[in-house]
Amino acid sequence: MIGCIQGKVLFSDGQELIIITKLGIGYEVYCNHVLQEGSYISLYISHIIKEASQDLYGFNSLREKKLFEVLLQVKGIGAKSAYSLLTCLGEKQIVESIALENKKVLTKAPGVGPRAAAQIILDLNQKIHKISMFSDKYKTEKNILDSKDISSESFSNITKENFTNTESGQVVNSQNIIQDAVMACKELGFKEDRIIPVAQKIAVENSINKAEQLVHLVLREI
Repeated sequence: MIGCIQGKVLFSDGQELIIITKLGIGYEVYCNHVLQEGSYISLYISHIIKEASQDLYGFNSLREKKLFEVLLQVKGIGAKSAYSLLTCLGEKQIVESIALENKKVLTKAPGVGPRAAAQIILDLNQKIHKISMFSDKYKTEKNILDSKDISSESFSNITKENFTNTESGQVVNSQNIIQDAVMACKELGFKEDRIIPVAQKIAVENSINKAEQLVHLVLREI
């Protein structure tokens, strides 16, 4: 079983990525964040083996990986639904929702209806506390996400900063990328007041170095 992969990002589109290791093996991994191609990362992996396929799901922390695997124990919850929950809600909100028996929050994830949410709470209410024993810290400094929550009020300030490509040293102006992406989306008929908040949020949560990447993710959201 594969539990962790370290290597160089060859491809990333916000749904999957390809990592090549030092041994020259390229792994295709489900990952819901756009990562900078050419950067070196470390991901925890949940290796799902089925009769006709094998899938790899990537996580930033051991706690996220373990929560994903606990969710798979719930009747009727498959890997895609479990990953959707983590993508939409995050580890902290899922744990709190189960502990407080808040079905409404769990149904915010695509593919998770009231019945599935009730089943998650029923099956995991007495198990979810075990997740806290696993670390939510980085495995390396080059992991993909910052575990700290970022409030919506800070989006506009953060997106005015420049991002540095750690491999080439090139400075990327994130504000210019956002502006170019907004213009592209406007040309497709979307309204600016709808595009900007989504673009800012995505720019903060992902490693974006091209306007085309941001446009792709914005169109998926709206």
